[in-house]
Amino acid sequence: MFVVRKSSHNPLLKPIADHSWESFATFNWCPIQDKNRIHCLYRAESGMEYLHGKELRVSTIGWAQSSDGHHFDKRRQLIVPEYDWEQFGCEDPRVTKIDDTYYIFYTALSTFPFTADGIKIAVATTKDFKKISEKHLVTPFNAKAMVLFPEKINGKYVAMLSAHTDRPPVITAIAEFDNLEQLWSQQYWKQWHDHIEEHRIVLRRNENDQVEIGSAPIKTKDGWLLIYSHIQNYFSEHKVFGIEALLLDLKNPSKIIARTDGPLLVPEETYEEFGQVPNVIFPSGAFVHGKKLFIYYGATDTTGCRANVNLEDLLNSMKKEPIFKRYEKNPILESVSAHPWEDKAVFNPAAVELNGEVHIVYRAMGNEDTSVMGLAISKNGKDINERIKEPIYTPQLAFESKSHPGNSGCEDPRITQIEDTLHMFYTAYDGNNPPGVAATRITVKDFLNKSWNWSEPSMITPAGIDNKDACLFPGKVKGRYYIFHRAHNHICLDPIKSLDFKNDKIESFTPIVGPRIGMWDSQKVGIAAPPIRTKKGWLLFYHGVSDKSVYRVGALLLQLKDPTVIISRTTNFIFEPETYYEKNGQVAHVVFPCGVVNRKGTIFMYYGGGDSVVGVATAKLEQILKALGV
Repeated sequence: MFVVRKSSHNPLLKPIADHSWESFATFNWCPIQDKNRIHCLYRAESGMEYLHGKELRVSTIGWAQSSDGHHFDKRRQLIVPEYDWEQFGCEDPRVTKIDDTYYIFYTALSTFPFTADGIKIAVATTKDFKKISEKHLVTPFNAKAMVLFPEKINGKYVAMLSAHTDRPPVITAIAEFDNLEQLWSQQYWKQWHDHIEEHRIVLRRNENDQVEIGSAPIKTKDGWLLIYSHIQNYFSEHKVFGIEALLLDLKNPSKIIARTDGPLLVPEETYEEFGQVPNVIFPSGAFVHGKKLFIYYGATDTTGCRANVNLEDLLNSMKKEPIFKRYEKNPILESVSAHPWEDKAVFNPAAVELNGEVHIVYRAMGNEDTSVMGLAISKNGKDINERIKEPIYTPQLAFESKSHPGNSGCEDPRITQIEDTLHMFYTAYDGNNPPGVAATRITVKDFLNKSWNWSEPSMITPAGIDNKDACLFPGKVKGRYYIFHRAHNHICLDPIKSLDFKNDKIESFTPIVGPRIGMWDSQKVGIAAPPIRTKKGWLLFYHGVSDKSVYRVGALLLQLKDPTVIISRTTNFIFEPETYYEKNGQVAHVVFPCGVVNRKGTIFMYYGGGDSVVGVATAKLEQILKALGV
């Protein structure tokens, strides 16, 4: 579990109109630390120029420095075209320091219009970023994005590069050198290329994707950390540019030992969506300072941006160290063949703690595919001590009564306690019309006495609009009650005039959280359970659905005074289908919580597995808040 935060100062590097050589774009930058300064090399693009008989925007490599990481000044050109093999531009620098020398790898362009044969890797060296000492053409073949490891491995200098980037699919590979002069030995590269398959590292998730190396590898206790570009659906019109990370073995860097499950970053902000090349983010550098990993990336081939993530959280997530741990006796509730109303499936439970016991209100289905509510009670939050033999809530009105063959009824309850009343919101579905949100309530006294005197339910969302995943916010906000619900695949939070749901309905849809394209929650999101108040903010768990219809769980931290303001959102999921009862069932690959309880700093999360059984998992509240960055 980790959170990636984009700098509030983004974009940090912008074109300067008065500098002709960087008047159009400044992007794909690479930082390196030196005492109290950050040096940054970046691709600078000019306005239209006339060069060697061609009209084009010329890319050169600029230099800037910063003492605070936010403001970069003293900008000037460092690398410009001089030789035939770079005559039409120098792009996308990556820098590594070996001993007292900086090695700057960049893309050299020798032809225009640009062709694969004219796009190769070059290297420049400097000791002080004031002047370039040497420049050499590196690869005799099409390649980009070369990075040098900052120290020898097994007595060899080691580099990674992306070969044949302009004749995809790209080949990512390792190269080893006895000495640094071999970097630009054409004989070495010819022999290396003849055996390129022996040097390959497979980064692509599938054949429809494209990858390119981003930053120079960073040494960590767990392995070499590599930040790279992973482009989903590269060969279609629906490309998704993402930034991902992996770990390479410290002694054998051709071996991948861990990787992120998906993107750390995707285009979301305006400056990442609109520019010279829309919807593109591209990593080109990174470094560690203190406990944070800083990632430098280009946005829309126009500006330079930065993001950071807690390094330990990122590494733990890549190593699959879980935040939530399943109860070893899961599932804690299964269907009961002797009960026709729950002989098919029990799942998606709400939970509320009363008198020191956890009351689990779960969705149950029989062979008629009608959803009703059952109740089980646990003293320790895990083992079931009592299970009611009859449903405690059944469909009552037309909007939840079966009007068409198939699923119908009262689904996916969430319960919020306000003083001495339990307010239960659920999905009401008649099997024909779009599902909506219904509300009912019962006194705590009646609930504990098992006197099921529920109020007559009211549909509180507009008819004809698909709406689910709702709960009452546990308390007033600025004197008003609020309701979480899901509309148009977004989590919404909207006010309601009173708790008289017969007369007062949701009158607006205000989305506060939406799907993130290319990520684990790319298709839709909805709340899991009512939020938990903490000293740092309201902790809200939510479910997200991927483009492969996998249901996972993430977390949000909302501002105490104004829960429409998001303080933090997990970048990756914190819980996913792993066990047989989660990967199989009525709906495969589903974990779907509707209830959470905080018991003395331990979060108990109750969830449906595969739309068929109920499980519970626990996590420390302190650990969750730490991972959320507060």
